[in-house]
Amino acid sequence: MRAPAALLLPLLLTPLAACTTGPSLEDRGQVTAPPGDSRHLTVGSAGFTESDLLAQMYAQLLGQAGYKTSLITVANRELYEPALESGQIDVVPEYAATFADWLNAKTHGADAPPVGSPDLDTTMSALRGLATPRGLTVQDPGRAIDQNAFAVSAAYARQHGLKTLGDLGAAGLKVRLAAGDECVVRPYCEPGLRKTYGIDVTGIDPKGVGTTQAKQAVQSGRDQMALTTTTDATLGAFGLVLLADDRHLQNADYVVPVVNRARAGGAGVTKALGALGEVLTTADLASLNEQVDSRRRLPADVARAYLKSKGLLK
Repeated sequence: MRAPAALLLPLLLTPLAACTTGPSLEDRGQVTAPPGDSRHLTVGSAGFTESDLLAQMYAQLLGQAGYKTSLITVANRELYEPALESGQIDVVPEYAATFADWLNAKTHGADAPPVGSPDLDTTMSALRGLATPRGLTVQDPGRAIDQNAFAVSAAYARQHGLKTLGDLGAAGLKVRLAAGDECVVRPYCEPGLRKTYGIDVTGIDPKGVGTTQAKQAVQSGRDQMALTTTTDATLGAFGLVLLADDRHLQNADYVVPVVNRARAGGAGVTKALGALGEVLTTADLASLNEQVDSRRRLPADVARAYLKSKGLLK
């Protein structure tokens, strides 16, 4: 999958694994140095559909802005984040709350209290505080958010008058939930559904997050609800709908571009990527995912068509 202006590079695991971790926390000179504007930028993808689409859109927008771009796929954050710090990768699409918690654990240890939260401003402040000493700049979040979400069958929602998770809690229904094993202890999952919404979760059916098996279990009535994400592209095919997180249980996982400040922190990159954030919505992202996952279109082609439809690409 490659865009006309982008070259897909092979992944060299050894150099990436051995790369440095950016400026030390004491080296404020490097951290506060003027942002750089390299004309050849490497855009990273985490290797799943949505990340591939975002990386393609980033690369195409940067190409139009006069940058030469290359694409590289590194599926493991433990590898691509150090590569981003060192400048082997210059730009990646990330998710605000998830990346904040990841950097927090890397900085303060795996047992550090989470810093990501449902509040976007609080999350972004924590994220930027963790990213800046590492030589990274987190650009402004766009409109699109990919966070955990819960789906029920459309028929079940109609039968019980459900539009939100609050409605489900108020209905007093017993709910068997298709999700991952970790749902039992994760605060955004079973404990949060009970505490925040008063939902009577009778058990967890361990079918994973957003898997075909989980959706089929809800479609068939074996389970009443499934854990998935807000940009799940295939819910309609299973007759499922999302219940709104009306009490804001889930963290603010807005899409954010993260760049290596020394190489891609300049105004040109900020302007090019910011234009996408202003128009790309959660619904748009779900639709783009569907075109790749269900219709088997190439991410580069889907990205290009979307950017042209929004007047962002000539």
